[in-house]
Amino acid sequence: MQITKDIYRSSLSLLTDLYQLTMAYGYWKSGRTEQEAVFNLFFRSNPFKGGYAIACGLEYVIDYLNNFHFTKEDTDYLATLKGSDGKWLFDPAFLDYLQNMKFSCDIDAIPEGTIVFPHEPLLRVRGPLIQGQLIETPLLTMINFQTLIATKASRMVIASKGQEILEFGLRRAQGIDGGLEASRAAYIGGCSATSNVLAGKIFNIPVKGTHAHSWVMSFDDELEAFNTYAEAMPNNCVFLVDTYDTIDGVKKAIIAGNKLKEKGYKMLGIRLDSGDLAYLSTKARQMLDEAGFQDTKIVVSNDLDEHIITSLKLQDAAIDIWGIGTKLVTAYDQPALGGVYKLAAIKNAEGKWEYKMKLSEQAIKISNPGLLQVRRFYDENLCMADMIYDENNVPQAESVIVDPMDSTRQKNVGADVKHKNLLESIFEKGVLRYKSPSIDQIKTHAKEELDSLHSSIKRFANPHEYPVGLEKNLHQLKTDLILKLRQKQKV
Repeated sequence: MQITKDIYRSSLSLLTDLYQLTMAYGYWKSGRTEQEAVFNLFFRSNPFKGGYAIACGLEYVIDYLNNFHFTKEDTDYLATLKGSDGKWLFDPAFLDYLQNMKFSCDIDAIPEGTIVFPHEPLLRVRGPLIQGQLIETPLLTMINFQTLIATKASRMVIASKGQEILEFGLRRAQGIDGGLEASRAAYIGGCSATSNVLAGKIFNIPVKGTHAHSWVMSFDDELEAFNTYAEAMPNNCVFLVDTYDTIDGVKKAIIAGNKLKEKGYKMLGIRLDSGDLAYLSTKARQMLDEAGFQDTKIVVSNDLDEHIITSLKLQDAAIDIWGIGTKLVTAYDQPALGGVYKLAAIKNAEGKWEYKMKLSEQAIKISNPGLLQVRRFYDENLCMADMIYDENNVPQAESVIVDPMDSTRQKNVGADVKHKNLLESIFEKGVLRYKSPSIDQIKTHAKEELDSLHSSIKRFANPHEYPVGLEKNLHQLKTDLILKLRQKQKV
């Protein structure tokens, strides 16, 4: 499926920050366009103060890179940009170069739905320096947001203890693209359906929805509203019962439900969208059961998140299905993942790799150098630890994992421990080699990944910290490089 073709125009090459183009121009002017470089995309802290994240957005990246090119329309626009002196910002010959440039990078990535942790490269780019630079912003845009939403959705599924979660957030989403990407990522994270019909069409996600308060308000009587809807759509009846008085609305839904029964149909559910959801759901359940509607589901909405769901579950609320909008699709309590994209290595004139890193006074902001890969170790079926290592120095025997934030924290892993490498080849020299799974396969993978995590890592309050660190030789290389760079920068 070509996502961008369905949503956008064919060229998205200008979906970037201007400084990516100004740097690209500098590489071109200095004759460095083909210098080979490696970039890593990663995040520094788990979102929502949690213990993990779910990688998401790779399919968008694949589609974007498959169609990556600068059209004449793109370069015509760039030709209109001016510098502070009033002269053209870009040389026409550079714009011709962009128009004729063919994407030729290697892309390795962690498949969507995989559990990931801070500092691990979700995606690695290797190829011409100019190309690695030009694709930074769109890759971050596509990976950051969807990873955030998939993670948020998974937390709500955990809170619901496996009950159905419906994503109802389109009207509260951050624009058209935010709505579509959120629906896709939320489904991967564990939601069972969306109200977003366009997302259903493009991504093959189940869609669900019945009526709103405006339907009830358009009639003089609530019962008339329910009965009329039932006549129009007898196979899709979930009645919204809180327009005026919730308990009275449940009584009227039962009357409408009995009429449906007479015609051979079922009242699928009622929806509560306001008030004390614990009390009202329990009362509604009692009323429905006494009236013979034991199979009728109780759906709730009203600004829910994983913490409210947890609270309602602790109150023994009689809720079957959770409809979640604003706090899911906007990642309400943390609206950005904070993923970054850093240069990690570059080849010199002699063809040798020179490792690069960003220094900072904050240890968490010091990037990791090298051609990085992530190795995950398993204790039976549970994830045990992750090791980030340099592919130019692959560990051959026992592995020693060093915490990048505290070198005194180390973990030894035997050579015979079950493991797998997470980064997989996606593009080779610009040619797509990866066969993308279906969205349902990605969703299943995400569930299996969550099941492979110890429950202590998935709790919301003070989650256990999953062991992630640098392979011992890489940690030493990084330490040496830090000392060398700090000495070099002294005046």
